[in-house]
Amino acid sequence: MKNLQIGTEYVTLGQMLKMTDAISSGGMSKWFLSENEVLVNDEAEVRRGRKLRDGDRVNIPGVGQFRIVEQTSGQ
Repeated sequence: MKNLQIGTEYVTLGQMLKMTDAISSGGMSKWFLSENEVLVNDEAEVRRGRKLRDGDRVNIPGVGQFRIVEQTSGQ
């Protein structure tokens, strides 16, 4: 499982798909989620606006497994 550091309180699932290169543009997120079973904390998720926060786990088929880690100002 790879850590995905974010510098904000949360990132949306659509943004995360782009950050991990699962999709090439934000506009593809709706299509990607309708065609692939993406798991957030072991539950299927289809909302591209789903807020992912520190500690959330995301499994993207064919891309990998990720843990959201909020980057603190001390790092």
